[in-house]
Amino acid sequence: MELKRVVVTGLGALTPIGNTVPVFWDNLIKGVSGAAPITKFDASKFKTRFACEVKGFNAEDFMERKEARKVDPFVHYALAATDEAIADASLAFDKLDTNRIGVIWGSGIGGLKTFLDEVSNFSNGDGTPRFNPFFIPKMILDIAPGHISMRHGLHGPNFSTVSACASSTHALIDSLNYIRTGFANIIITGGSEAIINEAGIGGFNAMHALSTRNDDPQTASRPFDKDRDGFVAGEGAGAIVLESLEHAQARGAKIYAELVGGGMSADAYHITASHPEGLGARLAMTNAITDARLTKEAIDYINVHGTSTPVGDPSEIMAILELFGDHAYTLNISSTKSMTGHLLGAAGAVESIASILAVKNDVVPPTINHFTDDPNLDPKLNFTFNKAQKRPVNAAMSNTFGFGGHNATVIFKKFEA
Repeated sequence: MELKRVVVTGLGALTPIGNTVPVFWDNLIKGVSGAAPITKFDASKFKTRFACEVKGFNAEDFMERKEARKVDPFVHYALAATDEAIADASLAFDKLDTNRIGVIWGSGIGGLKTFLDEVSNFSNGDGTPRFNPFFIPKMILDIAPGHISMRHGLHGPNFSTVSACASSTHALIDSLNYIRTGFANIIITGGSEAIINEAGIGGFNAMHALSTRNDDPQTASRPFDKDRDGFVAGEGAGAIVLESLEHAQARGAKIYAELVGGGMSADAYHITASHPEGLGARLAMTNAITDARLTKEAIDYINVHGTSTPVGDPSEIMAILELFGDHAYTLNISSTKSMTGHLLGAAGAVESIASILAVKNDVVPPTINHFTDDPNLDPKLNFTFNKAQKRPVNAAMSNTFGFGGHNATVIFKKFEA
């Protein structure tokens, strides 16, 4: 069976450094940090008192107040990002076959705020089970694509992917395969996360996963820096409209880039730590290159997982060196988590948008907050420290790796008719 080509025709982003794609990209290239003291709850007793929050967002700008109260913040974020992506793609659903338009959406945790509130209310009560009737529908991960489909009347494939921080990259890969094998014309895909609350910050603090650089939040996310001390929690959403090339051309859609391949693997090593030699990361990247039918030398830029953790960063670099060999030294590498923080289940989608725009604009966003070289990392590698770099970007790879050893990689390249 001949596989259909799949292209990107719409983008939407709600992030700690911009509530739309143009603002997000502008701040990304400028090297703006989204980290600041937490405002969503009193974090004064927490080990980490800062995060990368979405700023200036009001769910009622996207839905009626009564309806907004029935959904969790991770769904608010999903609806906002998908609205932008749908408008960007100029999708007129009344003129399209909505039976062949689907939604595949990723989230690592889903409605954590809803779960926290409902269980806290019960715990503080007299034991009488007074739960909100919307408790379960607000909390479950699959409700995000459900709401997106209901909002727009889309009847195609509809489900959620969950693989911790790799969730939305897995959603992209599933979407790619549904379209190129002919089961859908368009998939609206991406991911959203909303974990900046007492349970989210407290839980990750208990794992010693978060940076505790409370005296200087804006520089706390330091991928590949000698003094990195953990990731910075982020929140938000990224939405991408994927479409078969023939369908996009038939309706005269603009095309950002082509999604040419995806690769997946498992570390099979530890519940949270990546394999120290990067075995799973290398396999995911290898599988993506094979799926894309590209050579290793075709890759110009890697938007790395790069969370700013002591163990994770060097294992990913080890995987890149072993896979790419000498070509690794001609690549640009950068971690946009240095600016957005770690958006967990939304990370893959938001970082894919950064990769798509790097391909479109021939600009590599930086890894900010670099102060001291890590002697354990090869100094000849180009980590794009502190300043964006202009260069031809014909193909970009985006890596995401999740707790449980889930690894996922996607590759975007310049569209050629």
